[in-house]
Amino acid sequence: MTRILVTTASKHGSTREIGDAIAAVLESMGIEAIAKDVDQVATVEDVDGVIVGSGVYAGHWLASATAFVDRFQVELQQRPVWLFSSGPLGDPARPAEDPAEVPTAMASSGALGHRLLAGRLEKTDLGFAERAIVNVVRAPYGDFRDWPEIRGWALEIAGTFTRVRANAG
Repeated sequence: MTRILVTTASKHGSTREIGDAIAAVLESMGIEAIAKDVDQVATVEDVDGVIVGSGVYAGHWLASATAFVDRFQVELQQRPVWLFSSGPLGDPARPAEDPAEVPTAMASSGALGHRLLAGRLEKTDLGFAERAIVNVVRAPYGDFRDWPEIRGWALEIAGTFTRVRANAG
């Protein structure tokens, strides 16, 4: 059976929930999906593909996501990889630009694609310093994640993965 690792760096759980939803869609398509935090991954040698997601704060990936891509760079280049970022807020979601680390992560992992996904920001999740930053940048609170978009992207990955594996075989 095909195995895909869905690994995320999530500060308050929103990105992890997106990763779990992607894994559930892959499972529904007959692909074994293993959902783990990036800090819990010891190897990628036992999987056929990898999806790496990171929460985005002030236009940057979390350091643990960048470290994951750096740590497994060689192994990632040997299998299909997709990246996603979770963070834009509001309607329309802002910022609309990819996080600063994405071009380097794409190049070093050999990723087939990157998706910028809207995120969630809940006041009750934040400490005093984080709330102060949110107030300064006037970020809106709320859950802006687009679950149909997330499911659709996961289905695209399932289809792409099937084609990539068929061409390699």
